[in-house]
Amino acid sequence: MANFYAAYKAKIKHAAQLLQKKGIVGVGVGYKNPKQPKQGACVVIYAETASAVSTSSVPKSVSTTVQGKVVQVPVRTIVSGKIKVFRDAKAKVAPYTNRIRPVPGGYSVGYPSLPGSPGVSGTGGLIAINYPARTQYYVCSNNHVLNRNNSTDYTETIQPGAADGGQGTTDEIGRLDRFIPLQKTGDNFLDAATCIPLDNSLLDPTYATVGVVPGHLFTYRVGEVFKKVGRTTGAVTGTVESVHTDFTVNYGDYAGLGTIQFRDQSVILGTTPTSLPGDSGSIWLRSSDNYAAAVNYAGFEDGLRSISYPFSWFSQLFDIRVAQPNLGAGDIKGARKKSYSYTRPLTTKQIKAMKLAQGRKATQIIHP
Repeated sequence: MANFYAAYKAKIKHAAQLLQKKGIVGVGVGYKNPKQPKQGACVVIYAETASAVSTSSVPKSVSTTVQGKVVQVPVRTIVSGKIKVFRDAKAKVAPYTNRIRPVPGGYSVGYPSLPGSPGVSGTGGLIAINYPARTQYYVCSNNHVLNRNNSTDYTETIQPGAADGGQGTTDEIGRLDRFIPLQKTGDNFLDAATCIPLDNSLLDPTYATVGVVPGHLFTYRVGEVFKKVGRTTGAVTGTVESVHTDFTVNYGDYAGLGTIQFRDQSVILGTTPTSLPGDSGSIWLRSSDNYAAAVNYAGFEDGLRSISYPFSWFSQLFDIRVAQPNLGAGDIKGARKKSYSYTRPLTTKQIKAMKLAQGRKATQIIHP
């Protein structure tokens, strides 16, 4: 029986080679048998089709070395379908596509459509506050939801998003503030951005269906049960299926990125769709205590699996906390765990490699 440390080491050793196989889109760490956790850990492989598993000769186990001993780690293959970054929201699910003021977490946001372009909507995951100053509220979401082209160009934020009828002239609540640029080459860890409102009063530091969120988790583990509200799927639940998962994610024509690499992501599996067009930016809470846990940005074709990263990473990089009424700030729950069944904080090296970019203000627009 393999433990999670052995599975994590095996994933690091074999992921790059496995992801080069046709039809293999993700490699991570999870339970060998989720219904019987005592059977230990495994390397989890996500494949587009059943035929991809056979034609790519996916092994039944992989080896690694732990304390000088060779360990065989079992492989569990999941036929998950293709990964999608959802930017073409069409379905409308009331009330989360409605115009609402002040704006809480869980509702439709986006940016105005360009002439001749279809409307795009995502989800304003939750409301955050700068910390420790506690003077400014923000909307937390994805870069591809709040940023028109992965650049510092001025981008206003509207609520609801354009796919839900939002207009730049009447529905503007703020603008793109800071974001982590998505990298065409090299490793990505977060699809993240904040909107700074025109005024703090436009944002409601609560979360749809939940109310005040007490704070965020420092870490979470495989098997934990989460819930979230998204613009399209509404209120849903899911279970953490894998962590430390590397993916190749296709962003299509967005900012000319094409297919890019993400490291150490989490997969949250629902019994009903949890990640569909318009759900990008929605934020998972732990069901047992409503602490913010993970940020959704992509999913698979059937929508049952959400690809997310720890909200604690967002907090680390943006110096924010979950917002509470009267400029209050939520706390951080938990501490680093020895077991690799838990997510890990970003390292100092990783943080230095990820540079926050600042979106331009309206007065900084450069005209030709």
